[in-house]
Parts: sequence; structure tokens; C-alpha cells
Amino acid sequence: MNCPSRPKSLLALPVLFATCLSNAPPVLADEPGQIPETVVVTATRTEQPLALTGTSMSIITAADLTAEQTLVLSDALAETPGLTMNRTGGIGQPTSISIRGAETGQTLVLIDGVRINDPSATDDGAVLGDLLVNNISRVEILRGPQSTLYGSDAIGGVVNILTQRGGDTPFGLVASAEGGSLSTFRINAAVNGTVDAVDYGGAVNYFDTAGIAAADSRGLYTQPDGYRNFGATENLRWHVSDTISLDLRTYYTQARDAFDGYPPPNYTLAYTGEFGDDRLFAGYAGINWSLFDGHFQNRFAVTETASDRKDFNPSLSVPEEFYAEGNAQQFEYQGIVDFTAQDQMTFGADLQHTTLNTGSPSPYLPNPPPIKGHTQIDGYYAQYQRTLFDQLTLTGGLRYTDDEEFGSHTSFKLAGAWALFDGTTVLRADYGDGFKAPSLYEIYSPYSNPLGPLAPESARGWEVGADQHFLDDRVQASLTYFERKTTDQIDFFDCYGVVSQACTLRENEGGYYYNVGRAEAKGVELDVSAKLDETLVLGVNYTNQTAIDLATGYDLAREPHLMANARLVWTPTKVLSLGASVGFTGHRFDDAYDSVPLSSFALVNLFGSYDVTEQIELYARVQNLFEPHYELAAGYNAMPRTFAGGIRLKL
Repeated sequence: MNCPSRPKSLLALPVLFATCLSNAPPVLADEPGQIPETVVVTATRTEQPLALTGTSMSIITAADLTAEQTLVLSDALAETPGLTMNRTGGIGQPTSISIRGAETGQTLVLIDGVRINDPSATDDGAVLGDLLVNNISRVEILRGPQSTLYGSDAIGGVVNILTQRGGDTPFGLVASAEGGSLSTFRINAAVNGTVDAVDYGGAVNYFDTAGIAAADSRGLYTQPDGYRNFGATENLRWHVSDTISLDLRTYYTQARDAFDGYPPPNYTLAYTGEFGDDRLFAGYAGINWSLFDGHFQNRFAVTETASDRKDFNPSLSVPEEFYAEGNAQQFEYQGIVDFTAQDQMTFGADLQHTTLNTGSPSPYLPNPPPIKGHTQIDGYYAQYQRTLFDQLTLTGGLRYTDDEEFGSHTSFKLAGAWALFDGTTVLRADYGDGFKAPSLYEIYSPYSNPLGPLAPESARGWEVGADQHFLDDRVQASLTYFERKTTDQIDFFDCYGVVSQACTLRENEGGYYYNVGRAEAKGVELDVSAKLDETLVLGVNYTNQTAIDLATGYDLAREPHLMANARLVWTPTKVLSLGASVGFTGHRFDDAYDSVPLSSFALVNLFGSYDVTEQIELYARVQNLFEPHYELAAGYNAMPRTFAGGIRLKL
């Protein structure tokens, strides 16, 4: 399989001349006078050339992750346009992402089509701190409301992670081991191949680090918060016949993380010896059935996501101080009808039942009654795509959602892409809307709104953009203007120093969830990649965004106005690769009232690899080379300068 020839983001700028280590996005065959297209699956839930989707999307390939030696996927996501990553401490600490001002819980995260958003999380968001790079083939990041095809969790965007499966041989192996600063150690082994009618892929991953102190002590890492993680993935397809295949996919993580708390008498963030044990399982079983010579494709599937999180404080007489168990079961049907080569309809239904069981034991109440909740959300959708005059592709979609708690809602999506000058110029536009019901934790936990039920969040967004190719496709540029508005966005209200009826009712809890009102994010994203010569590849992206609470006029918390990333990779020989990256995050505020500023910062990373033989590779990296003091969240340390080196075996 060829490597992608039209990268659409900074992280889709792997060493284009390096050997492709994975199943990268497929590339359509060249036709005279046309530029080959990268094929994606997330924008329309079908394989489509990216240029026809009308949407802005970033692609991270396995070669990208390997070149930059990425450990935690959120670090790679942070290098894509329009996306902000926040982490309260070192690796393994709570991590969130924001796409164009949307909260983590407003972004759907999938692994091989299985949702890994935690049903027990406060905002139903994915536990991104535990999501390490493990057998990933590619990642597709779709920006803007995507509820039409993906439901209520996708009003901010979709992150779709695809793992490797199949291959040209019965058995392929990539194994690595590395160590580095902060007593960090990692081993990983991934296999994939094709045996008769079975395509398979799978991997195991173990990571351990002493970590850093989450509480900001300005470099005094005397009480670090350690972290360890075990993860496994499995992706199997059995071709029962020429028209029927069966899929079985699994994702599992088990993590233990130490974290800081607020001990008496000062009740300020400090080391307390507390730790958490988090487990997440996601499974998928499906059958694919193709009819009428492949013109009518059907997919039936059942998925399940189960989480089990516990927090412990050894200093208490009742060590277990919190538990949360969540479960989401979903039944899916999807049909795809190819009427002609230019006309395609996608339609389907997804029925999801979600449950929550949580509680907070204490020395005063060691066995509190558990807090339970459940909800049923059923969705039905249809989308039609047509290409006119071999240049203009129009897409329209509609979803009807029935929520047992919040009633019905209809959302829709429109997109268009106009390819000019044999595809060297593409003009595009996209509109989408949707709604997200409050999470079960926001509804049923002790922090629920004491004055009345929360309202669902709703969002609508649109964008216009252009993609341009220069100098025989050696330079590609993408420019996008976007706007996104959210109504009734849910946030946590801190009652510290506030006197009100609601705060009186939530005196013991210290706050409650409430609807902010209206929020808006708008801005410009620029993405440029250039193959400077046969050995040098440069990529740059830039985001200028304004994200505000329209009720107060203040900036949304932790949303910078400016973000920029750049990466340069030099491959002077076939066996040596060297590179550097820099990421800039601009000034922002940590709170909703613009009273706690966070300074801008820039991080510089170096990375390189050397092939000792065709099977053995040595690699090393330095992260945060100049070690500026910076905060992703006020009061929390961020990663200092670290070194790592390892060996990779490829069979």
C-alpha cells in the first residue's frame, strides 16, 4: 500500500520518502491530469476521497506517530489545527481536548468504530489520559458538529482511531522497548497479517513512569505522581464468503495513577498519596453483507463500552473514596446504496442504552447508597451524496434522535466541494448542527443542579475553505474560516465565595452543574505542507480563534486565541531520519471570568532514528528542549525536559 500523497495536516507530513510502516489511508489510482486523493472514512462513514467531503479534516498516520515517537495520543492531537489539549500534570493525569471551543464531552472518540467515551465520566468524555499509541494505523480528526451521522456526543467533532489489520503476509511483527527520564519504561508488541480468509491485527502495550508532581512546585519534583498503563487491542475480520464477513474488535486499558488532592489545614493542591484504578473495555461484533454486486452494503453490529473507576486515599479509615461504573450498549444498522458512481446514499439506526452506578464512601458514611441512573437514546439517519459534472459534490444528511429523558431532536448537515483546474484547487463549505443531552453524572450525581433540570446542549457550526496545490503538488495549502455557536453549554459552577440559593443547597458539595447560556467560537485555520527537496519536508499550521461566553463576554476557559505548530523532517540517507517540532500556545485564562491568566509558551522537540539493519531500528528523542515553565492548567505542573531512547524490531 502506498503512503498518502496529499497530507492534509501537519501530522500528515510523515517522512514521505520513508518506508510506510502501516496501512495508511488508501490512495486512488492516478488518472491523466488529476491529483491522487487521500481516502477517508469518517466524514461520510464510507470510503470517500477527502476532497469530495466538503469538510476540513486532519489525518495522523502510523508513520507520523513513529517518526515523532509519540507515546500519548493526545500529544499528537494537539499538533492539529483548531484543537487544544489540556492536562493537569504529567502523563496519565486527567486530559481533555477542545475542538474549536467544544468541550471534551462534545467530541466523540472511536477506536475501530467503537465509542470509548466513558459512560461514567462527568461529561461523558473519553478518558484521554489513558489513551496511549498502540497499533494505530491512522487517526482522522473531523472538526465541527457531526451529529447527523454520529449522534449527540459529536456536536464538537469526531476523533476516529483505526488500528492495523491484515497485510501482505501471514505474520508481521513490530516490537519496541524504550526507557528514559523520570524512570520511564515502555514495551510494545503489535502483530498483523492475513491467513486464508482471516485478516487480523492486535497489540499489547505496557507503560510505567515515576512521573512528576501534579501540584505546581516550580521544579521541585520531590513527590511525583507515578503512572502505569496496560493496554491491548484486537481487530479481526473473517471473510465467510465473497459477500459476507464477520468483525470482532476489542479495546482494553487498565491504568493506575497517583494524583494530588487538597489536604487540611490549608486545602491547597498538594501530594496526598491518593491514587486511582481505572479500567475501560470496548467491544464490537458485527456482520457485513454485500448485495447486488456490491451496490448495496449492509452492516449489523452490537457494541459495548464498560468503565470501572475507583479512587483510594490510604490515609483514611475507609480507603476507597470514590467509585464509578458506567456501561453503554449500542445496536447498529447501516446501509450504503451506490446507485451510480456519482450517487450514494447512507442510512441507518443506532439504539443506545447507558447506565451509571457511582458513590463516594467516607469515614463518616462508609456505605452510602449508590447513585444510579440510566437513559435510552435512539437515532435514525440518512445521507445522500451526488457528484455533478465530475466537479461539484453535494452532500446532505438528516438525523432524528429520540431521547427518553429530553424528547426528540432533528439535526441536519450540508456540505459541498467544487474541484477546479483538474483538482489542483478545491473550494468547500460545510454546515452541521446537533444536540447533546446532559451526562448521567451531570444529572444524577450530588453536583446536579439543585434548582431544576439541566437543558441539553445544542450546537451549530459552519465553515468555508479552499485547498490549493502548487509546484506539481510539492506544496499544499489549506485555508478554512469557521464559526461555531453553542446554546445551554454545561459547566461546573464553583460556589466558593458565592452566596445564593443554589450554593446554599450545594454547600457540602461546593458547586453544581449549570447551563452557561450561549458560547461562540470563530476563527481561521491555515495548514501548509511542503516537500522542500528529496530529503526535507516541512509542515506548518496556524489557528487564530476567538472563543467567548456570549452572556458575559469573557473568553472560554483555557481557550487560546493563537496556536501554531511546525515540524521539519530531514532524511539524508535511507537509514537515517532527523526531525524537530515546535508547538506554540498563546495567552489564555484558566477560569470563566478572565481572572486567572495563563502565559503563552512554545515547546521544542527533537527526534531521530537510525536503521541498523532492515529489521532493527534505534531511535531517540528530547521533549521540551528548552524547558520553559508553563502551565496547561493553573496550579499544575507540566512536563519538563525529558530524554528517551529505544530499539524497534520489524519482521
